Amino acid sequence: MNSPALRDFALLMARLVLGVVFIAHGYQHWIGNGMRRTAEQFAQSGVPQPRLSAYLAGSVELVGGAMLIIGLLTTIVAGILALMMVAAAYFVHLGAGFFASDGGIEYPLILVVLLGLIVVFGSGRVSLDKVLVDG
Repeated sequence: MNSPALRDFALLMARLVLGVVFIAHGYQHWIGNGMRRTAEQFAQSGVPQPRLSAYLAGSVELVGGAMLIIGLLTTIVAGILALMMVAAAYFVHLGAGFFASDGGIEYPLILVVLLGLIVVFGSGRVSLDKVLVDG
């Protein structure tokens, strides 16, 4: 069963869940760990320009997560977040194997695939993108 309403509902659920996940991670970078500790963790993982990368990651995750939830510039935001997750998989998770329980690439891989679906299929009808386009 592939109805437009069901597709829009699935896209909305994906956007909401991903948005909450990214807001939580951005919050963790900014408030939970703090930027100093986040930058130190990035440096230990070999992330280039760890301090700048920490601020970029925390900010993009917070703002991008909120934009996913409301469906604003959704495909662009999902693409940017997907690229960030590919970088995270490479610098942080790849050396730890596959499984998320070991810090492996399993979790960022799932995020990249879900974000890719949003890039391909868009935000759906329940989004600010749809309201702004249709006016």
